[in-house]
Amino acid sequence: MSLPPTPLSPCQEQGYQLLQNERCNVFLTGHAGSGKSFLTRHFLKHRDRKEFPVVASTGAAAVLVGGRTFHSFFGLGILEGGAGATIQKALGDRRLVKRLRTMEGFVLDEVSMISGPTLAVAEIICRRARDSSLPWGGARVVVVGDFAQLPPVNPHGRCKEWAFLEDTWEQSEFVPVMLKSILRSEDQAYLEMLNFIREGEVNETVRNYLNQRVEEDASESRSTHLFPHRSRAEQLNLQRLAEIEAPVWQFPTRYAGNPKAIETLKKQAPISEILQIKESALVMLRINDPAYRFVNGSVGTIQTIGEEKLTIELKNRKVVEVEPCTFSVMDADGQILATAMNFPIQLAYATTIHKAQGATLDHMVCDLRQLWEPGHAYVALSRLKAGDGLTLLGWDESSIRVDPQVLQFYRGLAR
Repeated sequence: MSLPPTPLSPCQEQGYQLLQNERCNVFLTGHAGSGKSFLTRHFLKHRDRKEFPVVASTGAAAVLVGGRTFHSFFGLGILEGGAGATIQKALGDRRLVKRLRTMEGFVLDEVSMISGPTLAVAEIICRRARDSSLPWGGARVVVVGDFAQLPPVNPHGRCKEWAFLEDTWEQSEFVPVMLKSILRSEDQAYLEMLNFIREGEVNETVRNYLNQRVEEDASESRSTHLFPHRSRAEQLNLQRLAEIEAPVWQFPTRYAGNPKAIETLKKQAPISEILQIKESALVMLRINDPAYRFVNGSVGTIQTIGEEKLTIELKNRKVVEVEPCTFSVMDADGQILATAMNFPIQLAYATTIHKAQGATLDHMVCDLRQLWEPGHAYVALSRLKAGDGLTLLGWDESSIRVDPQVLQFYRGLAR
Protein backbone atom coordinates (compact mmCIF):
# COMPACT_ATOMS: atom_id res chain seq x y z
CA MET A 1 0.00 0.00 0.00
CA SER A 2 1.52 3.30 -1.10
CA LEU A 3 1.46 6.46 0.96
CA PRO A 4 -0.35 9.52 -0.41
CA PRO A 5 1.80 12.18 -2.09
CA THR A 6 3.21 14.90 0.12
CA PRO A 7 0.96 17.99 -0.04
CA LEU A 8 2.37 21.14 -1.59
CA SER A 9 3.84 23.76 0.72
CA PRO A 10 2.31 27.27 0.53
CA CYS A 11 5.09 28.57 -1.74
CA GLN A 12 4.88 25.43 -3.89
CA GLU A 13 1.14 25.96 -4.21
CA GLN A 14 1.74 29.54 -5.39
CA GLY A 15 4.32 28.26 -7.85
CA TYR A 16 1.96 25.57 -9.10
CA GLN A 17 -0.74 28.13 -9.84
CA LEU A 18 1.77 30.13 -11.88
CA LEU A 19 2.91 27.00 -13.73
CA GLN A 20 -0.73 26.42 -14.68
CA ASN A 21 -0.74 29.80 -16.46
CA GLU A 22 -0.12 28.71 -20.04
CA ARG A 23 0.81 32.23 -21.14
CA CYS A 24 4.08 32.64 -19.24
CA ASN A 25 7.54 31.12 -19.21
CA VAL A 26 8.70 30.16 -15.72
CA PHE A 27 12.02 29.97 -13.88
CA LEU A 28 11.49 27.54 -10.99
CA THR A 29 14.26 27.99 -8.45
CA GLY A 30 15.00 27.93 -4.74
CA HIS A 31 17.38 26.54 -2.18
CA ALA A 32 18.39 22.89 -2.22
CA GLY A 33 15.69 20.79 -0.56
CA SER A 34 12.88 23.25 -1.29
CA GLY A 35 10.99 20.79 -3.50
CA LYS A 36 11.79 21.94 -7.06
CA SER A 37 11.84 18.38 -8.42
CA PHE A 38 8.66 17.43 -6.57
CA LEU A 39 6.79 20.46 -7.92
CA THR A 40 8.06 19.77 -11.45
CA ARG A 41 6.75 16.19 -11.30
CA HIS A 42 3.43 17.50 -9.96
CA PHE A 43 3.19 19.96 -12.87
CA LEU A 44 3.97 17.26 -15.46
CA LYS A 45 1.73 14.57 -13.95
CA HIS A 46 -1.12 15.01 -16.42
CA ARG A 47 0.85 16.32 -19.40
CA ASP A 48 1.74 14.41 -22.54
CA ARG A 49 5.53 14.06 -22.59
CA LYS A 50 5.48 14.21 -26.39
CA GLU A 51 3.82 17.61 -26.32
CA PHE A 52 5.70 18.83 -23.24
CA PRO A 53 8.99 16.90 -23.02
CA VAL A 54 11.59 17.07 -20.27
CA VAL A 55 15.17 17.83 -21.24
CA ALA A 56 18.17 18.00 -18.94
CA SER A 57 21.50 19.78 -18.97
CA THR A 58 23.57 16.59 -18.59
CA GLY A 59 23.23 12.96 -19.59
CA ALA A 60 23.24 11.81 -15.97
CA ALA A 61 20.41 14.19 -15.09
CA ALA A 62 18.45 13.08 -18.18
CA VAL A 63 18.66 9.42 -17.13
CA LEU A 64 17.33 10.25 -13.66
CA VAL A 65 14.37 12.35 -14.88
CA GLY A 66 13.49 10.04 -17.75
CA GLY A 67 14.18 12.67 -20.38
CA ARG A 68 16.59 13.71 -23.09
CA THR A 69 19.58 15.96 -23.04
CA PHE A 70 19.11 19.60 -23.99
CA HIS A 71 21.89 19.28 -26.57
CA SER A 72 20.38 16.28 -28.37
CA PHE A 73 16.83 17.67 -28.28
CA PHE A 74 17.88 20.85 -30.08
CA GLY A 75 20.47 19.18 -32.33
CA LEU A 76 23.36 21.13 -30.82
CA GLY A 77 26.01 18.43 -30.67
CA ILE A 78 29.16 20.08 -29.31
CA LEU A 79 28.46 23.26 -31.31
CA GLU A 80 31.20 22.22 -33.71
CA GLY A 81 31.94 24.96 -36.22
CA GLY A 82 30.34 27.63 -34.06
CA ALA A 83 26.82 28.92 -33.59
CA GLY A 84 26.06 29.59 -37.27
CA ALA A 85 27.06 26.13 -38.46
CA THR A 86 25.17 24.48 -35.59
CA ILE A 87 21.98 26.40 -36.37
CA GLN A 88 22.20 25.65 -40.09
CA LYS A 89 22.78 21.93 -39.49
CA ALA A 90 19.91 21.68 -36.99
CA LEU A 91 17.42 23.41 -39.28
CA GLY A 92 18.37 20.99 -42.04
CA ASP A 93 17.14 18.09 -39.91
CA ARG A 94 13.48 17.53 -40.85
CA ARG A 95 12.72 15.37 -37.82
CA LEU A 96 14.14 18.00 -35.47
CA VAL A 97 12.13 20.78 -37.12
CA LYS A 98 8.94 18.71 -36.93
CA ARG A 99 9.62 17.93 -33.25
CA LEU A 100 10.03 21.60 -32.38
CA ARG A 101 7.00 22.66 -34.40
CA THR A 102 4.63 20.18 -32.80
CA MET A 103 5.64 20.55 -29.15
CA GLU A 104 3.65 22.76 -26.81
CA GLY A 105 6.74 23.58 -24.75
CA PHE A 106 9.40 21.89 -22.65
CA VAL A 107 10.92 21.65 -19.17
CA LEU A 108 14.67 22.17 -18.83
CA ASP A 109 16.05 20.55 -15.66
CA GLU A 110 19.31 21.64 -13.96
CA VAL A 111 19.47 24.88 -15.95
CA SER A 112 22.51 26.10 -13.99
CA MET A 113 24.72 23.74 -16.01
CA ILE A 114 23.61 25.11 -19.41
CA SER A 115 25.82 27.93 -20.66
CA GLY A 116 24.39 31.19 -21.96
CA PRO A 117 25.72 30.74 -25.52
CA THR A 118 24.21 27.24 -25.64
CA LEU A 119 20.83 28.56 -24.50
CA ALA A 120 20.98 31.30 -27.14
CA VAL A 121 21.69 28.91 -30.01
CA ALA A 122 18.83 26.61 -28.95
CA GLU A 123 16.41 29.55 -28.82
CA ILE A 124 17.32 30.63 -32.36
CA ILE A 125 16.85 27.09 -33.67
CA CYS A 126 13.47 26.83 -31.94
CA ARG A 127 12.30 30.22 -33.20
CA ARG A 128 13.31 29.56 -36.81
CA ALA A 129 11.96 26.01 -36.83
CA ARG A 130 8.58 27.29 -35.64
CA ASP A 131 8.73 30.22 -38.10
CA SER A 132 7.83 32.75 -35.42
CA SER A 133 9.45 35.94 -34.15
CA LEU A 134 8.30 35.22 -30.60
CA PRO A 135 10.91 34.00 -28.06
CA TRP A 136 11.34 30.24 -28.52
CA GLY A 137 8.93 30.52 -31.43
CA GLY A 138 6.01 30.83 -29.04
CA ALA A 139 6.78 27.53 -27.27
CA ARG A 140 6.32 27.59 -23.51
CA VAL A 141 9.53 27.12 -21.50
CA VAL A 142 9.90 26.08 -17.86
CA VAL A 143 13.48 26.10 -16.60
CA VAL A 144 14.30 24.50 -13.26
CA GLY A 145 17.42 24.81 -11.14
CA ASP A 146 19.56 26.73 -8.68
CA PHE A 147 22.46 28.82 -9.97
CA ALA A 148 24.03 28.65 -6.50
CA GLN A 149 24.80 25.01 -7.25
CA LEU A 150 27.17 23.60 -9.89
CA PRO A 151 27.99 25.86 -12.86
CA PRO A 152 28.23 25.16 -16.61
CA VAL A 153 31.51 23.75 -17.86
CA ASN A 154 33.55 26.26 -19.83
CA PRO A 155 36.58 24.50 -21.35
CA HIS A 156 37.72 27.67 -23.09
CA GLY A 157 38.09 30.03 -20.13
CA ARG A 158 37.80 30.58 -16.41
CA CYS A 159 34.72 32.80 -16.47
CA LYS A 160 31.34 31.14 -15.92
CA GLU A 161 28.95 31.52 -18.84
CA TRP A 162 25.78 31.56 -16.75
CA ALA A 163 22.56 31.31 -18.75
CA PHE A 164 21.06 34.36 -17.03
CA LEU A 165 23.85 36.57 -18.44
CA GLU A 166 22.68 35.94 -22.01
CA ASP A 167 20.22 38.30 -23.73
CA THR A 168 18.10 35.22 -24.46
CA TRP A 169 17.32 34.90 -20.76
CA GLU A 170 15.82 38.39 -20.56
CA GLN A 171 14.02 38.01 -23.89
CA SER A 172 12.42 34.78 -22.67
CA GLU A 173 10.70 36.83 -19.91
CA PHE A 174 10.91 34.07 -17.33
CA VAL A 175 8.64 34.68 -14.35
CA PRO A 176 10.60 33.55 -11.28
CA VAL A 177 9.12 31.09 -8.80
CA MET A 178 11.33 31.17 -5.70
CA LEU A 179 10.69 28.26 -3.34
CA LYS A 180 11.72 29.41 0.12
CA SER A 181 10.41 26.69 2.43
CA ILE A 182 13.13 24.06 2.95
CA LEU A 183 11.16 20.83 3.09
CA ARG A 184 14.24 18.69 3.59
CA SER A 185 15.10 20.19 6.97
CA GLU A 186 13.54 21.85 10.02
CA ASP A 187 16.91 22.44 11.71
CA GLN A 188 16.96 26.24 11.84
CA ALA A 189 20.60 26.53 12.95
CA TYR A 190 21.69 24.32 10.06
CA LEU A 191 19.54 26.27 7.60
CA GLU A 192 21.06 29.55 8.79
CA MET A 193 24.56 28.19 8.25
CA LEU A 194 23.57 26.82 4.81
CA ASN A 195 22.18 30.19 3.76
CA PHE A 196 25.51 31.86 4.55
CA ILE A 197 27.39 29.20 2.56
CA ARG A 198 24.97 29.53 -0.36
CA GLU A 199 26.00 33.19 -0.52
CA GLY A 200 29.70 32.40 -0.09
CA GLU A 201 29.89 34.09 3.31
CA VAL A 202 32.30 32.63 5.86
CA ASN A 203 31.55 34.34 9.18
CA GLU A 204 31.81 33.31 12.82
CA THR A 205 28.51 31.42 12.63
CA VAL A 206 29.83 29.31 9.78
CA ARG A 207 33.28 28.83 11.30
CA ASN A 208 31.93 27.76 14.67
CA TYR A 209 29.36 25.43 13.15
CA LEU A 210 31.80 23.66 10.84
CA ASN A 211 34.68 23.53 13.32
CA GLN A 212 32.48 21.79 15.87
CA ARG A 213 31.83 19.01 13.37
CA VAL A 214 35.41 18.24 12.36
CA GLU A 215 36.54 14.78 13.46
CA GLU A 216 39.92 13.77 12.10
CA ASP A 217 39.30 10.05 12.80
CA ALA A 218 35.86 10.10 11.15
CA SER A 219 37.18 8.08 8.20
CA GLU A 220 36.17 4.96 10.18
CA SER A 221 32.53 6.06 10.34
CA ARG A 222 29.93 3.90 8.58
CA SER A 223 28.00 6.97 7.41
CA THR A 224 28.12 7.86 3.71
CA HIS A 225 31.31 9.75 2.82
CA LEU A 226 31.26 12.54 0.24
CA PHE A 227 34.55 13.22 -1.52
CA PRO A 228 35.51 15.71 -4.22
CA HIS A 229 37.24 13.00 -6.28
CA ARG A 230 35.86 9.68 -7.57
CA SER A 231 39.00 7.63 -6.85
CA ARG A 232 38.70 8.13 -3.08
CA ALA A 233 35.02 7.17 -3.15
CA GLU A 234 35.62 3.98 -5.12
CA GLN A 235 38.52 2.99 -2.89
CA LEU A 236 36.50 3.32 0.32
CA ASN A 237 33.50 1.43 -1.10
CA LEU A 238 35.62 -1.58 -2.06
CA GLN A 239 37.51 -1.48 1.24
CA ARG A 240 34.32 -1.50 3.34
CA LEU A 241 32.76 -4.27 1.26
CA ALA A 242 35.84 -6.45 1.70
CA GLU A 243 35.59 -6.07 5.48
CA ILE A 244 32.19 -7.82 5.59
CA GLU A 245 32.51 -11.54 6.27
CA ALA A 246 29.75 -12.74 3.98
CA PRO A 247 29.54 -14.14 0.44
CA VAL A 248 29.70 -11.54 -2.30
CA TRP A 249 26.84 -11.41 -4.79
CA GLN A 250 27.50 -10.04 -8.26
CA PHE A 251 24.75 -8.70 -10.48
CA PRO A 252 25.89 -7.68 -13.97
CA THR A 253 23.79 -4.84 -15.35
CA ARG A 254 21.79 -6.09 -18.33
CA TYR A 255 22.19 -3.73 -21.26
CA ALA A 256 20.17 -3.68 -24.48
CA GLY A 257 20.02 -1.42 -27.50
CA ASN A 258 22.37 0.51 -29.72
CA PRO A 259 26.03 -0.31 -28.85
CA LYS A 260 27.11 3.34 -28.92
CA ALA A 261 24.16 4.37 -26.75
CA ILE A 262 24.98 1.56 -24.32
CA GLU A 263 28.47 3.01 -23.85
CA THR A 264 26.90 6.40 -23.13
CA LEU A 265 24.48 4.84 -20.65
CA LYS A 266 27.32 3.09 -18.81
CA LYS A 267 28.75 6.53 -18.02
CA GLN A 268 25.47 8.23 -17.17
CA ALA A 269 23.33 5.71 -15.28
CA PRO A 270 23.57 5.84 -11.46
CA ILE A 271 24.37 2.11 -11.32
CA SER A 272 27.63 0.27 -11.96
CA GLU A 273 28.29 -2.22 -14.76
CA ILE A 274 28.63 -4.96 -12.15
CA LEU A 275 26.90 -4.50 -8.80
CA GLN A 276 28.84 -6.18 -5.99
CA ILE A 277 26.99 -6.47 -2.69
CA LYS A 278 26.85 -8.53 0.50
CA GLU A 279 24.26 -9.00 3.21
CA SER A 280 24.65 -6.16 5.78
CA ALA A 281 26.33 -3.92 3.16
CA LEU A 282 25.42 -0.22 3.30
CA VAL A 283 23.66 0.88 0.10
CA MET A 284 21.99 3.96 -1.34
CA LEU A 285 18.77 3.92 -3.35
CA ARG A 286 19.17 5.91 -6.59
CA ILE A 287 15.54 6.44 -7.59
CA ASN A 288 12.51 8.18 -6.14
CA ASP A 289 10.07 5.43 -5.25
CA PRO A 290 6.63 5.90 -6.91
CA ALA A 291 5.08 4.50 -3.71
CA TYR A 292 6.89 7.18 -1.62
CA ARG A 293 8.70 4.62 0.58
CA PHE A 294 12.11 6.15 -0.14
CA VAL A 295 13.79 8.85 -2.20
CA ASN A 296 16.93 9.14 -4.29
CA GLY A 297 19.64 9.09 -1.61
CA SER A 298 17.86 6.97 1.01
CA VAL A 299 20.44 4.77 2.75
CA GLY A 300 20.01 1.38 4.38
CA THR A 301 21.59 -2.02 4.96
CA ILE A 302 20.87 -5.14 2.95
CA GLN A 303 19.08 -7.82 4.97
CA THR A 304 18.51 -10.50 2.35
CA ILE A 305 19.61 -10.98 -1.25
CA GLY A 306 17.77 -12.88 -3.97
CA GLU A 307 18.10 -13.05 -7.73
CA GLU A 308 15.08 -10.80 -8.28
CA LYS A 309 14.57 -9.08 -4.94
CA LEU A 310 16.54 -7.35 -2.18
CA THR A 311 15.29 -6.63 1.31
CA ILE A 312 16.75 -3.40 2.70
CA GLU A 313 16.32 -1.89 6.14
CA LEU A 314 16.41 1.88 5.75
CA LYS A 315 17.97 4.20 8.33
CA ASN A 316 14.48 5.05 9.59
CA ARG A 317 14.01 1.31 10.38
CA LYS A 318 11.49 0.86 7.58
CA VAL A 319 12.06 -2.39 5.67
CA VAL A 320 11.49 -2.27 1.92
CA GLU A 321 11.71 -4.80 -0.88
CA VAL A 322 13.51 -3.58 -3.97
CA GLU A 323 13.36 -5.13 -7.42
CA PRO A 324 15.48 -4.43 -10.51
CA CYS A 325 14.42 -1.43 -12.56
CA THR A 326 15.34 0.01 -15.93
CA PHE A 327 17.27 3.16 -16.73
CA SER A 328 17.25 4.39 -20.31
CA VAL A 329 18.88 6.83 -22.67
CA MET A 330 16.73 8.43 -25.36
CA ASP A 331 17.39 9.97 -28.72
CA ALA A 332 16.29 13.50 -29.56
CA ASP A 333 12.81 12.27 -30.55
CA GLY A 334 12.24 10.50 -27.24
CA GLN A 335 12.82 7.02 -28.62
CA ILE A 336 14.73 4.71 -26.29
CA LEU A 337 18.16 3.92 -27.70
CA ALA A 338 19.49 1.77 -24.87
CA THR A 339 18.43 0.39 -21.51
CA ALA A 340 20.27 -0.72 -18.39
CA MET A 341 18.53 -3.02 -15.91
CA ASN A 342 19.70 -3.79 -12.38
CA PHE A 343 18.84 -3.11 -8.77
CA PRO A 344 18.68 0.73 -8.39
CA ILE A 345 21.33 0.87 -5.69
CA GLN A 346 25.00 1.62 -5.18
CA LEU A 347 27.35 1.04 -2.29
CA ALA A 348 26.84 3.94 0.10
CA TYR A 349 30.07 4.05 2.04
CA ALA A 350 31.20 6.83 -0.29
CA THR A 351 30.25 8.85 -3.35
CA THR A 352 31.37 12.09 -4.99
CA ILE A 353 29.83 15.48 -4.33
CA HIS A 354 28.87 15.73 -7.99
CA LYS A 355 27.10 12.35 -7.98
CA ALA A 356 25.30 13.19 -4.75
CA GLN A 357 23.55 16.18 -6.34
CA GLY A 358 19.81 15.55 -6.05
CA ALA A 359 20.18 13.02 -3.23
CA THR A 360 18.85 13.42 0.32
CA LEU A 361 20.92 11.99 3.19
CA ASP A 362 20.32 11.57 6.91
CA HIS A 363 24.02 11.28 7.86
CA MET A 364 27.27 11.92 6.03
CA VAL A 365 30.99 12.38 6.48
CA CYS A 366 32.30 15.03 4.10
CA ASP A 367 35.65 16.39 3.00
CA LEU A 368 35.37 20.10 2.17
CA ARG A 369 39.04 20.67 1.49
CA GLN A 370 40.44 21.91 -1.83
CA LEU A 371 37.10 22.27 -3.63
CA TRP A 372 37.34 24.12 -6.92
CA GLU A 373 33.81 25.04 -8.11
CA PRO A 374 31.43 27.78 -6.98
CA GLY A 375 28.59 26.06 -5.17
CA HIS A 376 30.63 22.88 -4.58
CA ALA A 377 30.49 23.10 -0.78
CA TYR A 378 26.84 24.15 -0.86
CA VAL A 379 25.84 21.14 -2.96
CA ALA A 380 27.61 18.84 -0.49
CA LEU A 381 26.19 20.31 2.71
CA SER A 382 22.67 20.72 1.39
CA ARG A 383 22.31 16.95 0.92
CA LEU A 384 21.54 16.62 4.63
CA LYS A 385 18.20 16.85 6.39
CA ALA A 386 19.73 18.24 9.60
CA GLY A 387 23.05 19.30 11.05
CA ASP A 388 23.22 16.51 13.61
CA GLY A 389 23.96 14.17 10.72
CA LEU A 390 27.08 16.08 9.64
CA THR A 391 30.68 15.07 10.28
CA LEU A 392 33.61 16.75 8.53
CA LEU A 393 37.04 15.34 7.80
CA GLY A 394 38.13 18.94 7.32
CA TRP A 395 37.25 22.15 5.50
CA ASP A 396 38.92 25.16 3.89
CA GLU A 397 37.52 28.68 3.82
CA SER A 398 38.65 28.91 0.19
CA SER A 399 36.33 25.99 -0.65
CA ILE A 400 33.24 28.03 0.24
CA ARG A 401 32.59 30.30 -2.66
CA VAL A 402 29.85 31.69 -4.84
CA ASP A 403 30.15 33.48 -8.15
CA PRO A 404 29.44 37.21 -7.49
CA GLN A 405 27.28 37.30 -10.60
CA VAL A 406 25.01 34.60 -9.13
CA LEU A 407 24.73 36.56 -5.89
CA GLN A 408 23.79 39.70 -7.79
CA PHE A 409 21.27 37.81 -9.93
CA TYR A 410 19.38 36.37 -6.95
CA ARG A 411 19.41 39.65 -5.07
CA GLY A 412 17.81 41.18 -8.14
CA LEU A 413 15.06 38.56 -8.05
CA ALA A 414 14.34 39.35 -4.41
CA ARG A 415 13.60 43.00 -5.10
